[in-house]
Amino acid sequence: MKKIFLLLFISLALAACMDEYTEEFTANSPIYLSYDELRQSVKSVAATDLVNPGKIYFKDGYLFVVEEFAGVHIIDNQNPANPQNIGFIEIPGNVDIAIKENILYADSYVDLLAIDISDINNPTVVKRVEDVLPYTLPPVDENYRIADVDEDKGVVTGWEIKKVRQEMEYHYYPYYRFGGAMEDMAYSSAPKANGSMASTFGVGGSMARFGLYDDYLYAVDEANLHIFDVKAAANPDEIGQQNVGWNVETMFMYDDHMFLGTQSGMRIFNLDIPTYPKYVSDFWHVTSCDPVVVADGYAYVTLRGGTACGSTVNRLDVLKLADDYVDNQLVGSYPMEGPYGLGIDDEVLFVCDGDAGLKVYDVSDKTAIDDHMISHFAGINTYDVIPLGGYLFMIGDDGFYQYDYSDLQNISQVSHIPVFQED
Repeated sequence: MKKIFLLLFISLALAACMDEYTEEFTANSPIYLSYDELRQSVKSVAATDLVNPGKIYFKDGYLFVVEEFAGVHIIDNQNPANPQNIGFIEIPGNVDIAIKENILYADSYVDLLAIDISDINNPTVVKRVEDVLPYTLPPVDENYRIADVDEDKGVVTGWEIKKVRQEMEYHYYPYYRFGGAMEDMAYSSAPKANGSMASTFGVGGSMARFGLYDDYLYAVDEANLHIFDVKAAANPDEIGQQNVGWNVETMFMYDDHMFLGTQSGMRIFNLDIPTYPKYVSDFWHVTSCDPVVVADGYAYVTLRGGTACGSTVNRLDVLKLADDYVDNQLVGSYPMEGPYGLGIDDEVLFVCDGDAGLKVYDVSDKTAIDDHMISHFAGINTYDVIPLGGYLFMIGDDGFYQYDYSDLQNISQVSHIPVFQED
């Protein structure tokens, strides 16, 4: 018996030794910003060029364009034919925003900020809610592995490609992005705005992950819904979080319900109790990336394939929503090239079909949408749109575009703010 115990001890010891080894390899090595530095880095500066634009948001004549992981451009759009880039808010780690009254909410890596924009030329942070959002990693060079990340050192602001030596154990770091500019994750818009210059909420695009409803702000990561009480807009208060599934990408509010786009389908939650959204139903589809917008009892969902999205399917699905949002029916599917965001205004649907450009459809006949294309703007790479009051705001690879669609038979581009290109 003693020999058996001895052999067992030796085997376990050898196994332990085999688990403790180091390897040298070329990797994405993290570049850190300490938490103290992060929380002292937000400031208002002069207007800067769009370089890597992401989410867009509109309120009260102003357009807000996220510069991915860097901050927010402020564009005076009171004259759509001549928008003016008037300022920039430096916010490290920012990829999503929402606005209630005169308060802009923004993520800054693990923190949520409330920024007073009542003086648009002098935005001021009025509250920071610390450590309430997931630890977020910026994009990596996919040709190399990721070196160990030490969260105690701060947030990761970038990567240095270099050789590293480290103990080889399996580590999983959630790659939360809160919906980067040309990425596959997303949040969606606030309740439908009326275009008033004095509206309570602004309007976001379909790729957003922040949403406002009643007195609450919601932020979703891949699996969890983070809920904040914003009755006092300048004083957001964390309520908690709730698991809402997996691979969640987008959020859209409609008719007291929350619609979440995931890589495997659309999930619907009832908001009768805003602090605890109640699951209602799912609509499953093949694995893909998919934002969703809803209008007049129909949901429009774009499915995009590709390496990150897990399939080769590229299409637009249209669902007839049941009165109780349970037995929802697919009424049409239409092929696309590589769709991202979309927007709906009455019976007009705008689809950002990636490299295939912007497509505009009359969707009055839900069973024959592809037979009723109104316009196609090719030659641009499109990401997301906001249709509002006869003007379409669109963001893409090469900047911000604005179209006048008040005459559907003569949709025209009225302005463009390009992305800065180095010589």
